[in-house]
Amino acid sequence: MKIGILGGGQLARMLALAGYPLGLKFIILDPDANAGAAGLGEHLLGAYDDPILLAELADKADVVTYEFENVPANVAAFLSSHTTVYPPANALAVAQDRLLEKNFFRELNIRTAPYAAIDSLADLQQAMPDIGYPAILKSRRMGYDGKGQVVLESADDLPAAWQTMNGAAAIVEGFIAFRREVSIIAARRPSGGIVFYPVSENRHRGGILRVAERRCDDPAQAGAEAYARDLLEKLDYVGVIALELFDVDGELLANEFAPRVHNSGHWSIEGAETSQFENHLRAILDLPLGSTDGRGFAGMVNYIGGLPDDRAVLNLPGSHLHLYDKSPRQGRKVAHATIRHDDAGVFADSMEKLIAQAAAVDDS
Repeated sequence: MKIGILGGGQLARMLALAGYPLGLKFIILDPDANAGAAGLGEHLLGAYDDPILLAELADKADVVTYEFENVPANVAAFLSSHTTVYPPANALAVAQDRLLEKNFFRELNIRTAPYAAIDSLADLQQAMPDIGYPAILKSRRMGYDGKGQVVLESADDLPAAWQTMNGAAAIVEGFIAFRREVSIIAARRPSGGIVFYPVSENRHRGGILRVAERRCDDPAQAGAEAYARDLLEKLDYVGVIALELFDVDGELLANEFAPRVHNSGHWSIEGAETSQFENHLRAILDLPLGSTDGRGFAGMVNYIGGLPDDRAVLNLPGSHLHLYDKSPRQGRKVAHATIRHDDAGVFADSMEKLIAQAAAVDDS
């Protein structure tokens, strides 16, 4: 079987690495000649909407998936008409537009922060009495890792904030006084089988995930699973999905979902019986899904902008280093490391040291 992947970054790289033991082959479409996953399969070098390359991808791949959610709608439509594409195009359409996403959560009775659609400065000014301060103005499309977002502290901020949107459709959201951020990763296959991973407790800075730790027997697990199940079934979803949530004194509010494998689940490579990457491949091929049971204590730390000292990382008990073959650049995810250990004390000590090492090279 040959899997087509739109995008050749670290997520495609980890998908391919998970697929080789299953005897899978890969064909990767990416415009970057030095894409991190390029050496792990046939590399179609060119634009994502190149009709010749898309036709070749559709012809050669038994099923096509993607490592990022901002796939142009016409690309998803073309591929869906020529081959099997998972996750489905309707999930992409919802995830690509923050307003559609929030309305979709509302339709499923999944609570969110207060929000309003914004198409002009007047809209923003009229919405703020109900939304309240502080708040955050976000572009409806194309934002990720904190991009396309402006914090609003008072009415004085509104004109300049709207100007940064450059006329693009936006959404304003009220801030949530959350106790912590969590996420849940789930997988569903076409025949309907669903598995859920233990929730992760996450720490962000500047809109970028820094640390994710798997939580065992977490009180948020049941509620997170219920929300994720509703998403999967309503979308008739196939593949891995990640749902990010705010925990407000035990009540869960949805932030956003990602229709793909997700950064907060990287700990699963070493810390679960079956990684999110292997289960994504199993799901899109309608193979039996693997166990998501945790193995010991597990957590992940991102390296942003700067590469770690590999010897210092690997010297920590239970450590595993994943380099993305990407050159350092401010604000860029270039690697991650995980700790997996059976002893809670050793795990906590190694995680603390790993976080400190990452902070020393973080230039974002």
